Amino acid sequence: MRNYVLLLFIFLCLTSYAQPDWLFIKEDKSKYQGPQWTLENKAAIDINEAVFVNWNAGGTNSISGLLDLKTKLNYKDKFFIWENNAHLRYGINAQDEREARKTDDLFEVNSNLGYHADDKSNWYYMARFNFRTQLTNGFNYPNTEEPISRFMAPGYVFFGGGIEYGRNIEELSFYFSPLTLKGTFVLDQELANSGAFGVRPAVFDDDGNLITPGEQFRKEFGILLTNNYELTLAKNITAKHFLSLYSDYLNRFGNIDVDWRLDFDFKVNSFIRATLGSYLRYDDDVKTKVPSDIEGEFEEAGAKVQWKQFLGIGVAFDF
Repeated sequence: MRNYVLLLFIFLCLTSYAQPDWLFIKEDKSKYQGPQWTLENKAAIDINEAVFVNWNAGGTNSISGLLDLKTKLNYKDKFFIWENNAHLRYGINAQDEREARKTDDLFEVNSNLGYHADDKSNWYYMARFNFRTQLTNGFNYPNTEEPISRFMAPGYVFFGGGIEYGRNIEELSFYFSPLTLKGTFVLDQELANSGAFGVRPAVFDDDGNLITPGEQFRKEFGILLTNNYELTLAKNITAKHFLSLYSDYLNRFGNIDVDWRLDFDFKVNSFIRATLGSYLRYDDDVKTKVPSDIEGEFEEAGAKVQWKQFLGIGVAFDF
């Protein structure tokens, strides 16, 4: 499986440089039509259900749903582009004799402002802002008594400036920022005291009394490299690839945080569509825990690669 994903990633990167004419629907963009604002809203709902009645092979009744909302407001003229978007994604699954469990949770806001002196140039000076968090508590199921994450615990903010290159800035871009601030919020004090998500943990005395509470904000200052690419594989099939690499100058420079998303959209008609996605993440500040020799306690096991795969079939519409 890993080999197939790696080969597909290499294929997308290579096709970023050589875009065959047969892959794309051509659009005449040579004529300047003046400053343009564009607004785009999309909503999608995926529902999956399984029901078993006297089924001799066995099975568990279940139902799951996923809500995906996206909005974009963009501006473009000869010299400036300003791209703004927000993304909300939330999924839940329920089974017989088991509590409902969260399967997905994301709230993200992006704003990118770019300038180029020559309207025929593919190079932009860019300023980028990204904010990301979740909406509800996260748990290490089946334990639902102690949340391992909450709203704004963590919350992430990226802000920086650099240069971006793209033959078509909407479909392909390479962005490099030598100066990017990364902020990590952990606004739940219990999680902050435990040192979750890389913040400084609390200090306790030998009797367990709190001396210094854990910090709720961690700042990093480093280098950011991203690649964004959208490829039309067939008339109704598109692939979207996003890769982000970040390394902090101040803390263990060269240790890279990786964020890689790869989505395939299959459009059946104007409303029905299917989505196949892969999301891989590695952050050295997010440590895993394993049970210790002392019953009921855990010890740190270091950072590990996080991976999520999802497949959904449902309805999608613009508004």
